[in-house]
Amino acid sequence: MAHRKRETTTVPDKTCAVCGRRIEWRKKWERDWDSVKYCSDSCRTAARRAPEHDLEGEIGRLLDSRAWDSSICPSDVARAVAPDDWRPLMEPVRRAARRLVARGEVEITQGGSVVDPSTAKGPIRIRRPRS
Repeated sequence: MAHRKRETTTVPDKTCAVCGRRIEWRKKWERDWDSVKYCSDSCRTAARRAPEHDLEGEIGRLLDSRAWDSSICPSDVARAVAPDDWRPLMEPVRRAARRLVARGEVEITQGGSVVDPSTAKGPIRIRRPRS
């Protein structure tokens, strides 16, 4: 009996337009993969809401104001945008950082090592990419 070799196709990675997490390919999206933009219904709903602060721009501004080899904490960004009510901005700052990682503009680190932003848990730092 001859075995059929299973054909595999390489599906390009995608990043959620809202949260910046990696979107895992699913069989149900096979026909529509080119139009998939969001990793979940939650992100699809968030995309319809009012746009977030210019957090990506603020991350860039803070990094530009520091030494080239330094990093920033997401709370630095949140406090710069809303000094009196910064805590609600922590997750939006992390989402903005993940989007910048997807574009290759920053890296997310933990303990000085670059980590996958889609799976990072706990405190993170944001820095410019190292060569």
